[in-house]
Amino acid sequence: MLVDGGSCRVVPYGADQTVYVIVDKCGRTDGEKEVERADLETVVSEFMAGAFVDPVRVVAFNTLEHWSRDLSADVAEEIQTRCDIEGMPVPEHVRDFFDRHSRAIAPRRC
Repeated sequence: MLVDGGSCRVVPYGADQTVYVIVDKCGRTDGEKEVERADLETVVSEFMAGAFVDPVRVVAFNTLEHWSRDLSADVAEEIQTRCDIEGMPVPEHVRDFFDRHSRAIAPRRC
């Protein structure tokens, strides 16, 4: 995976680890950039911090267990949960991703 013009590979420590890949359009016309992260907490924190330009999808891979999953809806739900806890709206920098992947989340009532 190329990140910021250089090579960056996240190699999980141990045999049974999951790697998270964020597909980010970056506003470029020449394709998408894939950014790898080693844990879901980092993925969600970086979404909230605005680390991605135009995130499209989050996919998790575990080659030992032979599975991959699109976790985009799960990330959108976690973003909503954190915003609810903070009492703030979903940040504009993740609004498109959130709108694309949020499940029909009913408004929470106190």
